[in-house]
Amino acid sequence: MKNTLVNTAAIVAFALSLSACSTFSRAPRAGTPLADVTAKLGKPDAVYPDPEGGQVLEYRGQPMGQFQHMARIGADGRLVSYDQVLTSENFAKVQPARWTKDDVLRNFGRPAEVSRDRATGDEVWSYRYKQDGIWNSYMNINFNVRGEVRRTGNTPDPLLDDRSKGL
Repeated sequence: MKNTLVNTAAIVAFALSLSACSTFSRAPRAGTPLADVTAKLGKPDAVYPDPEGGQVLEYRGQPMGQFQHMARIGADGRLVSYDQVLTSENFAKVQPARWTKDDVLRNFGRPAEVSRDRATGDEVWSYRYKQDGIWNSYMNINFNVRGEVRRTGNTPDPLLDDRSKGL
């Protein structure tokens, strides 16, 4: 039974990684008009306004994938960038006490899971990703009652990381 679950998880992870690659390989070039971006990538899963003008389009990989693509459209209606945003480097940019839920949504999109920290009552958004490109991890972003980031921290992904098995 355990080998079947491990094999199934490996097949799912491989398929998701292939779909992530195919999405990224068809990425439009910077400067592409919004209409051409959506024609090429499809309808985004969510759209967030950018405070500098323009918008951010979310192409969802969560809850099971370890990726999430964001297309940044400038105020001129043209693509600025298209990136897989769930990386250790990007999570390091989160600024506790300065970032809000809106900032997190614009930078990472919707999380894989939303929960509550029993000790603090914080709302916790968890993103499934490959920490440092190696470890199956969850990035947890805790928000206070005002919707401001209180802290971040990563844990092994309870679904994909063997370190979590048997706990």
